[in-house]
Amino acid sequence: MNRTLLLFAFVALLFIATGMLQSWNSALGILNMALISAIMALGVNMQWGYAGLFNVGVMGFVALGGLAVVLTAAQPVPGAFAAGGWAILGALALAAATLAAAVAVWRRMRAGWSRTLALLAVLIGGFFAFRALFDPAVAAIEAINPALTGNIGGLGLPVLLAWPAGGLLAAIAAWAIGKTALGLRSDYLAIATLGIAEIIIAVMKNEDWLARGVKNMISLPRPVPYEVDLQRSAAFVSWAQGWGFDPVTASAIVAKLCYAALFVTVLAIIITLSELALKSPWGRMMRAIRDNEVAAAAMGKNVTRRHLQIFVLGAAVIGIAGAMMTTLDSQLTPGTYNPLRFTFLVWVMVIVGGSGSNWGAVLGGFLIWWLWVMVEPIGLAVMGAVTAGMADGSWLKVHLQDSAAHMRLLTMGLILLIVLRFSPRGLIPGR
Repeated sequence: MNRTLLLFAFVALLFIATGMLQSWNSALGILNMALISAIMALGVNMQWGYAGLFNVGVMGFVALGGLAVVLTAAQPVPGAFAAGGWAILGALALAAATLAAAVAVWRRMRAGWSRTLALLAVLIGGFFAFRALFDPAVAAIEAINPALTGNIGGLGLPVLLAWPAGGLLAAIAAWAIGKTALGLRSDYLAIATLGIAEIIIAVMKNEDWLARGVKNMISLPRPVPYEVDLQRSAAFVSWAQGWGFDPVTASAIVAKLCYAALFVTVLAIIITLSELALKSPWGRMMRAIRDNEVAAAAMGKNVTRRHLQIFVLGAAVIGIAGAMMTTLDSQLTPGTYNPLRFTFLVWVMVIVGGSGSNWGAVLGGFLIWWLWVMVEPIGLAVMGAVTAGMADGSWLKVHLQDSAAHMRLLTMGLILLIVLRFSPRGLIPGR
């Protein structure tokens, strides 16, 4: 416990130093993204630390959480649903029916040419029927004021409802992936999650009717006050000036503090439930399955079903974090989702913090995100000091200064290697 407290105290000092040496506005911005990153790391830790499931598609579940904010909280586009919404729902229902019919044909007919031909007929016929219904509906929706909307919009619900909706959408996708891949070898799950994540991003970029694609969705609802509204409030301006703050800076800090309070609440709920689950008989069973699947199966445990359960739960947590991130940004930008940030970095957080440890995942989220943001400016300052005595324009000075931009990746690699060498189970090892 002392080790854990010391590590969290050290990370807290990093954020306090950032606020004192740079600005509290910057420190709070880093803190908010660190809180979201910690929740992402908790989701991955559930899958890997509890059950040994290797999810390489974290990015896809984060993106689905962001999409849920648009579909839940954005205002409906006038006339969009009437123009093609029902047709799109019908097309999706037709696609699901086609897949169900294909599965029924495969299971009920005997192997042979007749089954192959019937399967092809169902799939090809269903595909053309789907496109015949889907394409005109999409065209009708995207034709509605494409410069500003061109999408179906959302339900206009309170934005906080989008966070559990993001978890639900990610959980549904995880269930579909898990039903297909979890009964096979573990490497198939990695391949499936990686492929599905790329498919999700490709769909979000190209289907303008859904969330405007690469045109991006901006001005999404926020659960906290807008800075401009605070600056227009005479009471707030008077309060800020009474404490010696500039109203513009104070409004940004207050908004970030409100976000931080919400994120801390969500993180506290998730980690409390995770700790209770991990210490329960269910948690002990999951660790037994992780350590020896054969022995657990021999004792009557349904390994595949439990794997599916924990995979869906972990994906739901990641989806909630994705929805929180989109709410923090007030925009959905599919082009910003990349595996380096939303898969590799989250895995580094889990490994460095401690696989199987909920508190380790949280610590890794805070520490690694702070380093990810701060290493580049620190690297620039270090390189500037190192090259201060070199002649201007020399190839070595130019090379060292240009290399500072790559300090992030170098630092992440070094930290990973150092932790794996001296503390292979992470800074706060799991049991």
